[in-house]
Amino acid sequence: MSATARSEDDAAAGELADRLREADFVRLVGAATGDALAASGVLARALTELDSPFQISLAALPTDAERATDADLTVAVGRADPTADSSISAAARPASETAFEVARGLGTEPDLALALAGVVADGRALDGPVAAAAADAGVERRPGVAVPTTDLVDGLAHSTLVHAPFSGDTDATAAALADLGLEPGEDGVDASALDADDRRRVASLVALRAAGDDAVPPRGGHAVERALRPFAGGPFGTIGGYADVLDALARDEPGTGVALALGHDAEAAALDAWRSHARRAHAAVSDATTGRYDGLFVARAETDDAPVETMARLVHDYRSPEPVTLAVTDGAAAVVADERDLEAVLATAANGVDGTAAATGTTGRVRFDVETGAFITAFREAL
Repeated sequence: MSATARSEDDAAAGELADRLREADFVRLVGAATGDALAASGVLARALTELDSPFQISLAALPTDAERATDADLTVAVGRADPTADSSISAAARPASETAFEVARGLGTEPDLALALAGVVADGRALDGPVAAAAADAGVERRPGVAVPTTDLVDGLAHSTLVHAPFSGDTDATAAALADLGLEPGEDGVDASALDADDRRRVASLVALRAAGDDAVPPRGGHAVERALRPFAGGPFGTIGGYADVLDALARDEPGTGVALALGHDAEAAALDAWRSHARRAHAAVSDATTGRYDGLFVARAETDDAPVETMARLVHDYRSPEPVTLAVTDGAAAVVADERDLEAVLATAANGVDGTAAATGTTGRVRFDVETGAFITAFREAL
């Protein structure tokens, strides 16, 4: 990130802190991402400390958030929204980075684990103020893998930080760990009982199975690093596991996600939703019908309940040989690109089929009411 972009973000954080301090009632509207959910939670916790009333919700598309409200300040979190009074766009840096600085600007001490989980969920480099605060606080990075459960079988099978041959299948995951001499017991494989060498062997297994095949694009080797050497902390033991759960909840169970981000007792329900999300996502990736075009890789889900955002990310990281990946199911699609800004492309494609779209930098979401093939054609023409 450039120094100019950083200084603009810092200025925006200071201005937003002033507006939040003066507001009588704040409405936070987050995008349906783990980063936006965490950022919304950071802001909401700061407002709670100040005894400032607020309302918090998540919306997959800006149109989903349109409703009457008594709030005198509406803040869009995780995307730019011209209808909001203020926005934390997440374009130049993760929304959780800006929210962290806003909370500090309000004179509160933000929850470091929540903010760090948001940055990890975003997927960009850990080089901002949240990572610096973690280093200052002595947050430990440990050998092994980032999962939100003590049982490695459960954690690896349902992780959406990676897509490997065993993903979504607890029996296949147990067999892979047994190959390392880690035989599951009645409660699976207890990660807390492993020594550092065993943790490293598990990490090597995950890296090799997820990114070691020649068919996996080079970006898979970078993507898998999010699951390795996890930060310790948070309600699930690892920050990466926390990030994975937040992202799944933002897509599927926003109410539970908000409760978790606010610090309420929601861990059991959160893990159940995360497992369900992961099973559907990995099945969608494995069963997808794919097509390759010049600069575009398309993955069509076989079921209409596929979580297309997670599907698009996993296909892009571990399957797509092209710089742009489109995951599509009946009525909905998500797209991920290496470097290209997708806002204009998605707007054109959605307008061509009377659909609705939203993009933040290199990711985007579309809803449409035409045949899937018609939308794919519209997207290819817009691209």
